[in-house]
Amino acid sequence: MSSIKRSMRRPGMQRSMLSFTQAAPTELVRSKISTSEIAHRAVAFISDEQLHNIPETDHSYSLFQGFQASLPDIEENEHRKGHRRRGQPKLLTAAPGDIDEDGPPNLAKIKKRRNNTNHRLEMMAIRKNMCSSEIREIDNKIANLMAMRKIVLDRLAGLEGEEVEVEQELVQLDNQIEDMQEAEEAVSQLEASTVTLEGEPGQLTPTEDQAMDASFMSESIYEKLPAVKSPTSPKTKRRPTYTKRKSMPVLHEHLEPGSNIRTIPAHNDIITALDFDAPFGTMVSSSLDDTVRVWDLNLGRCMGFLEGHTASVRCLQIEDNVVATGSLDATIRIWDISRAKYEPFERNASKEDDDGLGFGNEGEDEVPPPPPGAMSDCHLSTLEAHVDEVTALHLRGETLVSGSADKTLRQWDLVKGRCVQTLDVLWAAAQASASLSTDESIWRPTGRSADTNADFVGALQVFDAALACGTADGMVRLWDLRSGQVHRSLVGHTGAVTCLQFDDVHLVTGSADRSIRIWDLRTGTIHDAYAYENPITSMQFDARHIVAAAGEDVVKVYDKTDGRHWDLGAGVSHTVEDSLEGKTTSMVERVRLKDGFLVEGRRSGEVGAWTC
Repeated sequence: MSSIKRSMRRPGMQRSMLSFTQAAPTELVRSKISTSEIAHRAVAFISDEQLHNIPETDHSYSLFQGFQASLPDIEENEHRKGHRRRGQPKLLTAAPGDIDEDGPPNLAKIKKRRNNTNHRLEMMAIRKNMCSSEIREIDNKIANLMAMRKIVLDRLAGLEGEEVEVEQELVQLDNQIEDMQEAEEAVSQLEASTVTLEGEPGQLTPTEDQAMDASFMSESIYEKLPAVKSPTSPKTKRRPTYTKRKSMPVLHEHLEPGSNIRTIPAHNDIITALDFDAPFGTMVSSSLDDTVRVWDLNLGRCMGFLEGHTASVRCLQIEDNVVATGSLDATIRIWDISRAKYEPFERNASKEDDDGLGFGNEGEDEVPPPPPGAMSDCHLSTLEAHVDEVTALHLRGETLVSGSADKTLRQWDLVKGRCVQTLDVLWAAAQASASLSTDESIWRPTGRSADTNADFVGALQVFDAALACGTADGMVRLWDLRSGQVHRSLVGHTGAVTCLQFDDVHLVTGSADRSIRIWDLRTGTIHDAYAYENPITSMQFDARHIVAAAGEDVVKVYDKTDGRHWDLGAGVSHTVEDSLEGKTTSMVERVRLKDGFLVEGRRSGEVGAWTC
C-alpha cells in the first residue's frame, strides 16, 4: 500500500488517472481491442430475442454456403472455356502445366484439381437445393394468392347478390312512386269533377238532374251512363312488373373454365329447346313433358309456366323480354315476360319473422314453386299459318322467320301479327336443279339420301334481308328476303343440317353427319371442319369458343384462338367407379353460349350452367 501511495503521488500517474476518468467507454474499448475485432463483434452479435424467433427450416446448407455457391466461379468458367476451345474433354489426362519437362505428372497439382472438382460438385448441389427452395417458396406464394383470390371471388359473388337485391328494391320504389302519382292524379280529377258538378251556380244536383232526365230519357238508358266514382272508392293496386337487370354480372368471367355454376332439375323429360338472354339472367326451357318454363338463373328459381300450346315446343328464342315458341301444334306464340308476376326476394319477409325453431325442417331450404298464374298476362299473340310442326325459328327485332315440316319458311311481321312472305324450299330446290340441268331428284341434287327422322328445316338465322337455312338434304341455302330467292347454296354436308349460326365473315353449321363445318361467307368455301363420333344436335359460338352437343354426356368445346378441343360438363369427372356404383350422367341435347356463360340441357331434364 505504501508503494501504491508513493506511485499515486507522482504527477504522471495523476495525469493518467485524470484522463482515464474523463474518457468515454468507446475510447476505453478501442484502447484495448483492435478496430477489426470491434467490427467483427458488431456484425456477429445477435440478441436473445432474435435467436428466439429464428424460423425452423430443413435446409441442409448454411447461409454462408449458399452465398459462396452464388458467387461466380472463375476457375470453373475458365475450365469451361478451355473445354469449348479445345473441343474435347481431358478428364483422365493431366493438364500441360501439371507435367514436368523431365518427369511424370505432378501429383500435387492433380490432387489440387481433384479438390477443385469436388468443390464445384458441392457448389452445384447447393445451387440445386437453392433452386428447389425457391420453387417451394413460389408454390407457397401461389397457394396464398389462390386463397386470396377465392376470398375476393366470394366477396364478388356477395356483391352481385346484393346488387340484385338493390335493383329489386329500386323496382319496388319505382312502383310505389307510380302508385302514389296515379293516386294523386285520381284525387285531383275527382276534385275537379266535384267543383264542376257542385260549384257552378244554377247547376242541378245529380239527384235533381236524374229526376229531370227521366222525362226525356228512359230509365234503362240512364242507368247505362257512367257513374262518377266516389273519392272513397277503393283503387285497384297496380301489380309490380319484372324488369331486366341494369347491371351485367362478371363473376363467371373470373372462374376457372369448366366450373359448374348451377344444376337445375328443370323438367321430367328430354329437353327439346332452351335459350337465355344474359349470364345469370332469364332462361326459357321446353321439354317433351309438354311444359315451357321460365327460370331465374341467378337464384335457380322457376318464375312460371308459359301455357297455351297444345303440344310440345320444339324451338324457342328469347330476346330481351320477348319470347317466341314454336310447337308441334303448328303455331308460334309470342310472349312478353316483363309482364310476369314475379318477386325474386319475396321469401325474405318470412325469414325476418323466423323464430329459429325450424332449423331442422328441410322444407325451408327448398325453392318455392312459382305462384299460379304468374305468366297469365305474358301472352301477346299467336301466329297461325303453318300446316305442320314448327321446327326452327329466329327472332330479330320486329321480324320473325320460322321453318316448318310443311317444307316452307315464313317471314312474320310481329307488329301486325301476320305472315308477310312464304318461301317454298322445294320450289327453290327445283329451280336450282333446273339451272344445273341435271336428272337428279329436286330434293336430292347431290345424290345423298335424306334422313326420314330429321327435321325438314333443321335450323335458320336471319339478319336484315339475309337468311341462312339448313335442311334435311344437307344443303345450306342463303336467301335474300327482298327477292325471295336463293342467293347461294353451300354443299358439303352428307347428313341433315341440325344447327347453324353466322356472323360477318363465317357461318358455322352442325349436321347429323357428325361434323361441324366453318364456311367463309365471302367465298362460299369451307374454311375449317372437324368431326365427332356422334351426330351434332345443337351448336353455338361466341367470340372465342364453339360449343356443341354431340351425343355424349359432355359438351364439346373448340377454342378458336389456339385450336384446342376440350370437354365440359358432368361427364368429365365421371369415373369407372361411379359407373360401378350406379351413378350415371345424362346425354347433352341442347347447348347455348353467351359471353363465356354456357347452359346445357340434358335427356334427363336437368339444365346445367357452366363457365366456358
